[in-house]
Amino acid sequence: MTDSTHTTLATPRPAADRAAAVRDFLTAQSTLLLGVLAVLAIIFTILEPKFLSVPTASNILTDWGSVVLIAVGQTFVIISGGIDLSVGAVIGLSGVVAAWTMANVLDLEQTVKGPDAWFGLFIGTLVSVGVGLLVGLINAFLINILKIVPFIATLSTMGAALGLSVVISEGAPIGSANDFALISAISPQSNPLSPALILVILVVTVLGLYLHKSKFGLYTYAIGSNAFAARAAGINVARHLTWVYALSGALAGLAGMYVYIRLGAGSPSSGTGRELDAIAAVVIGGVSLMGGVGRMLGVIIGALILFTVQSGLIMIGVEPDWKKVVVAVLIAAAVAAQVLQKKDGR
Repeated sequence: MTDSTHTTLATPRPAADRAAAVRDFLTAQSTLLLGVLAVLAIIFTILEPKFLSVPTASNILTDWGSVVLIAVGQTFVIISGGIDLSVGAVIGLSGVVAAWTMANVLDLEQTVKGPDAWFGLFIGTLVSVGVGLLVGLINAFLINILKIVPFIATLSTMGAALGLSVVISEGAPIGSANDFALISAISPQSNPLSPALILVILVVTVLGLYLHKSKFGLYTYAIGSNAFAARAAGINVARHLTWVYALSGALAGLAGMYVYIRLGAGSPSSGTGRELDAIAAVVIGGVSLMGGVGRMLGVIIGALILFTVQSGLIMIGVEPDWKKVVVAVLIAAAVAAQVLQKKDGR
């Protein structure tokens, strides 16, 4: 009798656990963001049927490719409790230096196309990433050694990078070897992905796993939550932040080469305003600007939402100049949502 009663009382537990799991899934940040993305796609498709097409998806994903790289780097930085305003300027500087190297050191003309350009593009990529890495290390030096707050430190390097890119390029784009097939959709009719975009997805996936599954990621969250406690626990905060800002800079350099391939030239203005796009993607994705909180999947979806909104508005007839306004509104809305959510949690 007792055993039967015990069994009867125990049977609802799996059902309750499943219900809780479903509820957690439906209220998870990433699920909500996917819902927002789906609703946006439906609305824009109703307003402009051409929105739901492979060419539109290709345009959105191509824009997403460069920004998600710097957004991933920005995610590490913001979770650690900092911010990196230099990433947009680094895109321009790294692209210009890479183009200058290919044109003047490797003597590759703009007429060099296709597979003949691959060696030059490989060297250009190394140079571009190296430039970004150097800027990231300079940011770390200003923050760790000179004790300048991240906002001012990266604002300074942003200005320096913008100025250097204009000096090196003399204010004009620098063209060299390229292979536009690397940035073009694999199949304009059925597959919007490009070879370069597939590489970006691989990089983002690896870094997402690194953030959430490695000791490096654990330390990043710990420092962003409480740097003093992290230091007391034996974490070398200065060294870790050096790696974080170096990673952010290197990803910005890689994004610079991505943009170079897309444009066919290195331009000092190619990254203008992209730091705002990266920050918007991060905060839309649920990363707290106070540090210590955030998920990489949310940032990836946040970047997709950002460019879905921008592309959708342009397709329904809104002037492109309104893009910056939209980005600013999305940042404010996302931060406000974080504040309200935090108050509700209390």
